[in-house]
Amino acid sequence: MKQDIHPKYYTATVTCACGNSFETGSTSKELKVEICSQCHPFFTGKQRTVFTKGRVEQFKTKYGLS
Repeated sequence: MKQDIHPKYYTATVTCACGNSFETGSTSKELKVEICSQCHPFFTGKQRTVFTKGRVEQFKTKYGLS
């Protein structure tokens, strides 16, 4: 096997946009993510309610169809 071809493995600090941080192993020393298990709706059970029209209704409104 070849020697010295593998990247360095660090204990990385992962920082989320919500402010949560934790440590894991990675080839990077620091990672920044937008969403984590503390703020993801699947894990928290909280869904953000976004009231949007359906695609068909939006199309009809846009093009004046009834």
